[in-house]
Amino acid sequence: MTLTELKYIVAVAREKHFGKAAEACFVSQPTLSVAIKKLEEELELKIFERNASEIAVTPLGEEIVRQAQTVLEQAAAIKEIAKRGKDPLAGPLKLGVIYTIGPYLLPNLVRQVIERTPQMPLMLQENFTTKLLEQLRLGEIDCAILAEPFPDTNLAIAPLYDEPFLAAVPVHHPLASQSTITADQLKRETMLLLGTGHCFRDHVLEVCPEFARFSNDAEGIRKSFEGSSLETIKHMVAAGMGVTLVPRLSVPASALDGSTEVVPDFGDSSFVRYLPFEGDPPTRRVVLAWRRSFTRYEAIAELRNAIYACELPGVHRLS
Repeated sequence: MTLTELKYIVAVAREKHFGKAAEACFVSQPTLSVAIKKLEEELELKIFERNASEIAVTPLGEEIVRQAQTVLEQAAAIKEIAKRGKDPLAGPLKLGVIYTIGPYLLPNLVRQVIERTPQMPLMLQENFTTKLLEQLRLGEIDCAILAEPFPDTNLAIAPLYDEPFLAAVPVHHPLASQSTITADQLKRETMLLLGTGHCFRDHVLEVCPEFARFSNDAEGIRKSFEGSSLETIKHMVAAGMGVTLVPRLSVPASALDGSTEVVPDFGDSSFVRYLPFEGDPPTRRVVLAWRRSFTRYEAIAELRNAIYACELPGVHRLS
């Protein structure tokens, strides 16, 4: 049994005609017919019923043709693997990113990848951490940019950067006149948090335990509003609904020039003041994760290099 014979029977099953199948395979009809007859003799069964008007596939032949198609697809996959072995950067890289990183890192990252490795386009998937971990396990994505901590799933991990959090307050809020803020000051404010499922919500509650301790305390954080995205939460801050914490890369550059003047640009930077924490700020560690069985090591390395080439203002890069 050969791959060529399998290709012939798939072609005949598709065309329902020996002559057309031979033409599709670029061989003569006698060559194709002899090869199929040889395969049928080897298997000791008929794959096709032949008569003057049509070619029909036998019931067992249907199963054999389906399996032959699978074998041919897997053989083609072997060639793709070999091609990637010659150039591991050839072909798409399936990258997952969590919601609170994607909008702020991807625009720059995609440009870097296009310039550095145009033969390796990124297929992007934005999702929750738990979903991305599951997709990694199933092989639906190749790697993911996540924020620690997350469950140990025996993945290979490369740290990328530590990102500090800033407090976002309405521009006319009394705290907006300060140059820094403390966690104690936030206890007395209405805290706006992302909804359950967003790992950033858990990160905020973990690095600022006061939020969890006082979340149901009338003297502490009086109420927790849940928004659908970080940008939605920031618009709620702009509207005066409360305060929140945001990762550094999500802060617009125009809001960090030290000016308190309201500028007429689109978005929330005209109405939100971003305050760094006094002393050591709360942070999150952003990492790149991939399956240990993933063989395109060079692709992972190039992706890391592209991330390091991005503008990452205010974060602490990790080697």
